[in-house]
Amino acid sequence: MSNLPRHEYDPTATGALADVRVVDLSRLVAGNVLTKVLADHGAEVIKIEPLEGDTLRAWKVGGVETSWKTICRNKFSVALNLRNPTAIEAVLALCETAAIFVESFRPGVLEAMGLSPETLLARNPALVIVRISGWGQTGPFAHKPGFGTLVEGYSGFAAVNGFADREPVLPPMFMGDAYAGLHGAGSTMIALRHAEKTGRGQVIDLSLFEPIFNVLEPQMANWRITGTLKPRTGSRSTNTSPRNAYRTADGGWVCLSASTQGMTEKLFRSIGREDLITDPRFARNPDRVRNGVELDEIIAGYVGARSMAENLAHFDATGVTIGPIQDAQSLEADHYVAAREALIEVPDADMPGGWLPMGGHVPRLSETPTILARPAPRLGEHNEAILGAETCTRLRQAGAMAV
Repeated sequence: MSNLPRHEYDPTATGALADVRVVDLSRLVAGNVLTKVLADHGAEVIKIEPLEGDTLRAWKVGGVETSWKTICRNKFSVALNLRNPTAIEAVLALCETAAIFVESFRPGVLEAMGLSPETLLARNPALVIVRISGWGQTGPFAHKPGFGTLVEGYSGFAAVNGFADREPVLPPMFMGDAYAGLHGAGSTMIALRHAEKTGRGQVIDLSLFEPIFNVLEPQMANWRITGTLKPRTGSRSTNTSPRNAYRTADGGWVCLSASTQGMTEKLFRSIGREDLITDPRFARNPDRVRNGVELDEIIAGYVGARSMAENLAHFDATGVTIGPIQDAQSLEADHYVAAREALIEVPDADMPGGWLPMGGHVPRLSETPTILARPAPRLGEHNEAILGAETCTRLRQAGAMAV
């Protein structure tokens, strides 16, 4: 029996973006993360899916669309054959009543479909158009397909991730896409604010590459100053020490970061090594970074002689910044995660036990909290609710919608 907080969907719930209609033609992760943020704050996000569904639906575990269900909550689904001109006209009609339009096709595809920014803005001059692509709408790679994996390598992330004696390591989740989606949500709100003030929409050129590259940008200045490349150091930092992952006596792992001088001195006292405070190898942060291997051996010896519980209790009592390295199993049972409702459960008949764990409400706004209005939609679930019965009949007759 899970101890996670359980929430029911409330279809009457409204949020700060309740009057904002979003037409979302994006696929996979970045666009869906972007519109999840908007939907969680009450926007009416209409997913325009191909007749076979968004590719995200195919990412199943045990036959369950876990990625779709967690990233596409609070949205509506309309399934159309976008190669059919009648379907394109239906999309244009929706855009006339929308505030935001999101797509993630390769540059040029939208124009070929008859949905160019010029066409969309002619129908709705205040429309905010978000164009997501691997490499951006301009530049020498604009024509190339691009997934998050490619930008995680091209941006320099993989080159510094991992251990020095091993290959570069790509992230084990859709990090590049998520960064782009979150960047995109913020820029969309900026553009929406401008549109509301001026009545003029605009086009947002959002690549997957630039958001993750921006997170890594200090490396470029460091390279220019030093002429040396940042090495792969595992969990050790090249900026501060001590900072690493240490194994406990019972086989667990803890992460520790003492990024200030005061915290480092507190750590040294807590392990009974006050002498290290004045040891020239470890007296100041630059010294500790240079002698990080030796310092890690000292800390690892202390941590490794004690169990996970003993380490956490001891360092918590002494005020040292240390925590467990957790996995899905431990997170599900974690009291902090439950207390903060960082992970909640919602009803879902496809899940074992009938409950689906998913992320809770983030960020937390005091006056306009996020909502949980409806589960991720079935393919084409809202065709008639969004387009109307008459339009759906016309689309079916034209072969633009499944029967």
